Amino acid sequence: MADAKRSPLAFMTSALAEAEVPDAVALRELSPRTQIDLRGEVADPAFAGTVESALRLTLPRTPNRVADAGGLLALWLGPDEWLLVGPEASDLEARLRSALSGQHVAITDVSANRTVLELGGPKAREILNKGCPLDLDPRVFGPGQCAQSILARAQLLLHQRDIEPTYHLYVRGSFAFYAASWLIDAMKEYRFAKRGGRRER
Repeated sequence: MADAKRSPLAFMTSALAEAEVPDAVALRELSPRTQIDLRGEVADPAFAGTVESALRLTLPRTPNRVADAGGLLALWLGPDEWLLVGPEASDLEARLRSALSGQHVAITDVSANRTVLELGGPKAREILNKGCPLDLDPRVFGPGQCAQSILARAQLLLHQRDIEPTYHLYVRGSFAFYAASWLIDAMKEYRFAKRGGRRER
């Protein structure tokens, strides 16, 4: 498995925590995750059935949906592609390779490719709306859904975790500092409002 332990935002831990606006929005980088890109033909019973047996997880067939089996996630990326996300140092790749041996599939460890930011709170949707062109209206995009888009100029895979709302933002490591800095800046207006209009120095 690729080394997923190196965080591109380890030096920003304090800045992320300090950006929190109580009762409005909070931002943090999640601990490293195992991320596996899986490609195969979901209409093939042998493929879909083998994955389900090996992982106890049914791959979502509906576009932009996420399957969650006890913390193991499958995010729909395309008709024949999913991002599987599990705990760091899991044997996810090895289990897939063993179970799918001989089948026409592609299994790629992309753990080091993206870091995951968690943005949550009543104002989280408003903040994302400042730089993400997706329609995040709750009637359109809700818990258990994901979509590929951009945040400002950074490529983004967005997953809404719950109704609060809480979002997981999968961002390429090379854009992590840019995306985190953009989010911190976008959160400032809510801290300003909490202080009754008094500007920070």
